Amino acid sequence: MRKLLLFVLLCITIQLSKAQDLGYYLPKNVTYDPAIPTPKSIIGHEVGEWHVTHDKLVNYMKAIDAASDRVTLQVMGTTYEGRQQVLLFITSPKNQKNLETIRQQHVQLTESGQSSSININDMPIVVWIGHSIHGNESSGSNASLLTAYYLAAAQGPEIEALLENTVILLDPSFNPDGLNRFASWANTNKSQTQVSDPNAREFNEMWPGGRFNHYWFDLNRDWLPAQHKESQNRLAFFHQWKPNILTDHHEQGSNASFFFQPGVPSRVNPNTPQRNQDLTAALAKYHAKFLDSIGSLYFTKEGYDDFYYGKGSTYPDINGSIGILFEQASSRGHAQETENGLLTFPFSIRNQFTTALSTLEGGKNLRKEFLTYQRDFYKDVVKEADAFPIKAFVVGDETDKVRTNTFIQMLLRHQVDMYSLKQDYTADGKTFKAGSAYVIPTAQKQFKIIKTVFEKTLEYKDSLFYDVTAWTMPLAFGLPYSEVKTAAGLAGEKITKIAVPALQVHHAANAYAYAFRWNEYNSPQLLYRLQLKGIMTKVATQKFKMMVDGKEEAFDYGTILIPVGMQKQKGEILANQIDDCAGNTGVEVFSLSTGLSSGGIDLGSASFNNIKTPKVMMFGGTGTSATDVGEIWHLMDIRFNIPVSIVDVDRFNAINPSRYNVIIMPSGAYTGLDKNAQEKLRTWISGGGTLIATEDATKYLATNGFTKVIFRSTEDKNKDTTLQLPYYLRSDELRAKEMAGSLFEAKMDLTHPLCYGYNNPFVSIFKSNILFMDQNNEPYDSPVMYTDNPLQSGYLYRGYKNVVKNSAVVNIDNLGRGKVISMVDNLNFRAFWLGTSKLFMNAVYFGDIVKL
Repeated sequence: MRKLLLFVLLCITIQLSKAQDLGYYLPKNVTYDPAIPTPKSIIGHEVGEWHVTHDKLVNYMKAIDAASDRVTLQVMGTTYEGRQQVLLFITSPKNQKNLETIRQQHVQLTESGQSSSININDMPIVVWIGHSIHGNESSGSNASLLTAYYLAAAQGPEIEALLENTVILLDPSFNPDGLNRFASWANTNKSQTQVSDPNAREFNEMWPGGRFNHYWFDLNRDWLPAQHKESQNRLAFFHQWKPNILTDHHEQGSNASFFFQPGVPSRVNPNTPQRNQDLTAALAKYHAKFLDSIGSLYFTKEGYDDFYYGKGSTYPDINGSIGILFEQASSRGHAQETENGLLTFPFSIRNQFTTALSTLEGGKNLRKEFLTYQRDFYKDVVKEADAFPIKAFVVGDETDKVRTNTFIQMLLRHQVDMYSLKQDYTADGKTFKAGSAYVIPTAQKQFKIIKTVFEKTLEYKDSLFYDVTAWTMPLAFGLPYSEVKTAAGLAGEKITKIAVPALQVHHAANAYAYAFRWNEYNSPQLLYRLQLKGIMTKVATQKFKMMVDGKEEAFDYGTILIPVGMQKQKGEILANQIDDCAGNTGVEVFSLSTGLSSGGIDLGSASFNNIKTPKVMMFGGTGTSATDVGEIWHLMDIRFNIPVSIVDVDRFNAINPSRYNVIIMPSGAYTGLDKNAQEKLRTWISGGGTLIATEDATKYLATNGFTKVIFRSTEDKNKDTTLQLPYYLRSDELRAKEMAGSLFEAKMDLTHPLCYGYNNPFVSIFKSNILFMDQNNEPYDSPVMYTDNPLQSGYLYRGYKNVVKNSAVVNIDNLGRGKVISMVDNLNFRAFWLGTSKLFMNAVYFGDIVKL
């Protein structure tokens, strides 16, 4: 009997997990145009039989474009790996002929001065259907094959009515590089005989997995920072069209069911209008109806929130749109055993396809409500901005134009109106210089973007968060800014683009030396370019002044010196090399005619230290955080063009580390570093190497005797043990103690090598862990410390208030002739925390000259 039961179960498993034809997915009683190619005819297999690779996905979308007069395909751009980001515009043939006119009329709804006269009775709704921003949540992208086929091939009055009243922007893959990486994994490890064991290799990706883009970033956190190519390409089209609805198709744990919004009501960002949530709830009824029709389980108002505006389901909410998050239980491979039975890849695809259809049906039926909401949203924005006490923000750093321009470029991607500062302006003890600062009026249609970029938040309805709790961006970028109550007379010319920095090298006949300050963001890039050309450089550990072109110039700690007499090449050849290196870095280079300073140290002083060319290795692989590794990789590769060798933790024993003078340990558990590897690392440091550790890696090093760092206890000694929450809130109590991500103020010793290039001793640190370091025994060992009242913005569990204050951000330990630099927080967070990335680069370049 038992054998018979096993045989029956095996037969059921085989039946459920076999390839499904289109009939399994598509609506019943619909005829299809035979001239439109089916997915199988182009990609070579049924939908869900294999995980579609990105090249096949794009080939099908191009085939649909070629075959149907309902479809127009555009390429938005390419990814880091050169894959195309395609967008399909799907609507009726009549609308296709007038697509640009429809777009222009539609975006007029966002212009409060024009929108009242716009007739929306016959205006199509614009719906963006987006898929799989996490590449290993691939049921969305695979479902896009079905959506494209259905919209192009279905026939009858129902589809015609949908297409006449809707312009659909079908984005088959938000993350092409991650999708392809995951598809390759799942397909490579698929057996001919179906294996559904969750322990099998097919369901357990190797590090870093397919979730991320090329640099292992989570693109679903980049909608607001917009630091990556994929996001920048997508945002350009988003703002060209201003869709009414944007769907964001994801996956969740395999033992779940299906989630659609609304999310947790208490975790909606207060800048999101209530009407947004009302329409989300109205649309939810369509999702429920469609999922009911196929018998799929689902849930709402749990687990997921609408707080951080950097996600695909929330960014639309401050742009007059409605963002909708879908989360499907993930099969991860092709068919996996779960607590709810066998979960097949075709089943997960069908749910994603079904909710794409429910979105379109709801959008069509609620068309006027969504169009009216968009028009009213921007009218209300005018009223909100008018009532807002801050009339403008002035922002900019005269000493770091590149960092300033990076911030301004980010805002331009969100269509924020900005102006040059017309004249010097002083406020809050800060002086902003015309030519290096900008004015951002709040009275404009992107007011809500401006507000969320600049605001500080300290009060919350809830203590649980799905992502970060604060992101005050001028603080993240490390830029001085001021709130202006009366903005009249400050604004100069409107800014529409940021110019490439011009070459800024001051040459003089018979140059004795060249020098450049370390305050500019791109200074590390310039320094490495010089070193690649064999140009010897020194760093000033004291201040000095020099006469340049009849004017006295002050040079601070960290100034880089190029002594001409020490170079192999001199005269015009050296000058041309320096020009070539300085290029478009934006760094100003001065020619010095003498070694005698007009103040401070002379150029031959021993206070100038030689700078080694960094030869950098970074731990990666299993046991490290892929996002932390990726952030550092991106920083050094994209920002500064400095090569870094990423070596898997479990390979360290097999390599010779003597070729490196800097090793980076990003956050991780490092269980793969056995005793032999630890001793090898210890020997390398003792020989003069610089080890830089971040977040959890600092704890690992302290635990294993590499450092003397002491971590403070996070135990709440004042907790009232007589108070107990109800049982159903037990997990919430634990989650409330997490540090989802907040901003804290720290103070730096500007004379310390790790703090070179900063002008303001106060810096904003992003903290998303509950590690708190004591100051090392010697104060010189801890050059960056949290202040006495450090919280600037974000949620902080009450029990950590006294623990974080006056704790160390950075500690330094000697180990033999080398240094271990412990950075307890993520100084390179999500590629937009530019205000602290200089601290990290200082450790790379100047860690070895620190004297303890």
